[in-house]
Amino acid sequence: MRRANYVACLISSCLDFASIYTIAMSLQSVKDFFSSRHIDIEIIELPVSTATVALAAEAHNVEPGQIAKTLAFKLNDGRVVLVVAKGDARIDNKKFKDAFGKGKMLGLEEVADITGHPVGGVCPFGLASPLPVYLDVSLKTYNEVIPAAGSVNSAIRISPEKMADITQAEWVNVCQSL
Repeated sequence: MRRANYVACLISSCLDFASIYTIAMSLQSVKDFFSSRHIDIEIIELPVSTATVALAAEAHNVEPGQIAKTLAFKLNDGRVVLVVAKGDARIDNKKFKDAFGKGKMLGLEEVADITGHPVGGVCPFGLASPLPVYLDVSLKTYNEVIPAAGSVNSAIRISPEKMADITQAEWVNVCQSL
C-alpha cells in the first residue's frame, strides 16, 4: 500500500472512530437527561439507520407523520431554537416569521456542535447546551410520536404532551396545513 493511501485510510479510520464516539456520547446524554429527571422511558436502539423521516417510519412501522423531527434554526437576532414537528410537515415561512422573526436552518456541522447530536439523531433531550424548544401543533394529530434519541438509530415513543412537559417546550403553529 502506498504511503498516501495508508495515511488516508488511517485518517478515515480515526474519523470513523470520532463519529462513533460522538454518537455514543450523544445517546448517553439523552439517557442521562431522562435519568436525572427520574423519567422511565425506553430508548429504542435499532440495527438500522433511522436518520430520515422515511427510514424512521419504515423501521418503526408507522406513517411518516408520526415521526417527530427536530429542526434547528438560527434567528436573525442570534438565538438558536429547536422546532419539533410531525415528520411529514413543512415549515410555513410566513407562520415561522410571525412566531420568531426571520431565521434560517442551521447547517449540518452547526447542528451537531450546538445540539451535541448528529444530524439524523437530533432531539430536544440531552442537549449540549440549553436551547428553547418549541413543539408545532401538528404533533397533536397523534397520541404518540417517535422522536430521535441522540443517534441515527435510536428513538423513543412519547406523547406530545409529555414531550412538551419534560422539555419545557412552548406550543407554536409554524407548519403548513396539509
